[in-house]
Amino acid sequence: MTLTINGNAMDVPETVSSVSDLITHLELGSKRLVVEVNQEIIDKSMHAEQQLTNGDRVEIVHFVGGG
Repeated sequence: MTLTINGNAMDVPETVSSVSDLITHLELGSKRLVVEVNQEIIDKSMHAEQQLTNGDRVEIVHFVGGG
């Protein structure tokens, strides 16, 4: 399946079927994130239920501490 992630086309395995699968695949599970699919913000409680399909546009923003 091909997704556009943060503006870049990326092929992901067919086993990546949900937002939570994608987060795991990208090894971002320990980070604080905001995920948007097709211009709709997905609440963290819905990551496992939000299904992804070929061609979806995904934006992932994670927060970085600093000072």
